[in-house]
Parts: sequence; structure tokens; C-alpha cells
Amino acid sequence: MDNLIARSPFWLVVMLSLILVELVWRMRTERGYDGRSALTTLGLVAGNIPAAALNGVMLGSVFGAAWAVAPIRLPLDDWRTWAAGFVAVEFAYYWFHRLSHRVRWLWASHAVHHSAEQLTLLSSLRLGWTNLLSAGWLCYLPLVLLGFDPRLVIGLLALDLRYQFFLHTEARISLGPLEWILNTPTHHRVHHGSNAPYLDRNYGGIVIVFDRLFGTFASERHDEPIRYGLVGRQAEPNPIKLSFREWREIARDVAVARSLRGALHAMFAPPGTSSRTD
Repeated sequence: MDNLIARSPFWLVVMLSLILVELVWRMRTERGYDGRSALTTLGLVAGNIPAAALNGVMLGSVFGAAWAVAPIRLPLDDWRTWAAGFVAVEFAYYWFHRLSHRVRWLWASHAVHHSAEQLTLLSSLRLGWTNLLSAGWLCYLPLVLLGFDPRLVIGLLALDLRYQFFLHTEARISLGPLEWILNTPTHHRVHHGSNAPYLDRNYGGIVIVFDRLFGTFASERHDEPIRYGLVGRQAEPNPIKLSFREWREIARDVAVARSLRGALHAMFAPPGTSSRTD
């Protein structure tokens, strides 16, 4: 579902305007702007256009089939359906995002998003091409079977991902008491940190509530500057190589596994534990 980015002329103008504003701000504050990384991101965006089209066709069919057999159908014109749907989608997104960090098969797609070594608004668009294969969309399928119209699920996911565009920045923006409920740039900087205190934290989409409930919340620390990028990985400027790097590593580990158990471990164990092949 990472490829699900709702597009409209107005939204594109907003994104491009803010990306340019941030670029100027970073240059004036001597933070710098990694042009090579930006070009990699643009290459990934170009590749995501056909990937998103394929995802739309395939997942539209799967979600439509699930909707056809759903035992109940909650009314789309009732505000309570949308309120319940918002909570349900945020809950499903939390677990999708958490699994994407803890299951190597899902991480193979999601790692692309974390590969940027500079957190910028543009880096929010650094998305993998293989989300259909990694099957994180299965986290949302139960919502359709529970009676939520696929249009509601997809619409709320689009809202979630639009909101997250604003989280990818080093600008010091505080929402005050709302930071207890809402995900913010401060919380999301922690999520993108590759140093130990920040790993596998702050999975929320629009809200940070489920991180607080399930013990995955962490605050940004003044004594530990955040380092971005992937643990143990060099920056890869080629968008094609970057999109398939983790998949190649999985294939290699499966090929040398000495048993079915070892092969399954290589595919589904947490990232970084793939060396086991017995």
C-alpha cells in the first residue's frame, strides 16, 4: 500500500511548492540538500507510476472480491462508519508498518523508503516498487471483510499518506499537547533514525496512539543526534538496484539455506538475522 498516493493537480502544486521552500530553507540554514539523493528519489517516483497502476488493478480486484463476500456492509453515508473506519485503518496501518520493519519479506519493499540519508519532504516519496509482492496489503483486507467499503479504506489510506508527507522534515515544528495524539515531524524523525535508540519506533500514520499503547513509542533525544539511512548499508544511487537490493539478498540467503526452516527464516525473520541457514 506504500504506492497508494492520491494525486490531484492541487495536491501536486502543494507538494512541489513545499519541497522548494524546504530546499531554500535547508540551503540557508547550512543543512545542505543532497542533490544525488533527490535524483534517486525522482527515479523511484518514475518507476512507481506503472507499479501503482498495476497495484490499483490487482488490489482493486482482490478488495472487490472480498467486498462481494463480506457478511455485512456498513453504510458509506453514515459519519459513524467513517469515524470507526478511521480508527480501524489507523490500527491496520500501525501493524502493517510494524510488520514491515520486523518481517524481512515486507522489509524488502519498505527498506527503500528508509534508504535516504537525509530526511526531506521529497524523501517521503522514496517508495519501493514491489509492494504487491511483499503483500502488506493483506493487513487491510480484514477491514473489507468486516464491512468497510473498499472506497472508504482506500480513501482513508490516501489521507494517511498525504498527512505523512508533512512528517518528513527536519524543520522544528511542534503541535504542543496534540503531540500526545498525532504523529508529528518530531515523532517521525525518530522513526527514520538508524541509531540504536531509535530503531523500530513510532510506526503510527496520522495518530501516535497505538505506539503509546503497544510500547513502541520513543521521543527524540537531545543527547543522541538522529542518523538517517539503513543500518549496515551504503547509499545506493541507482533506483533500480535500490528497489531490488533486499530481494537479491533474500534470494541469496534462500539459495544457500540447508533446510526448509533455514529458507523460511531467510524470508520471514526480522531484518539483520538472515545469516542463519540451518
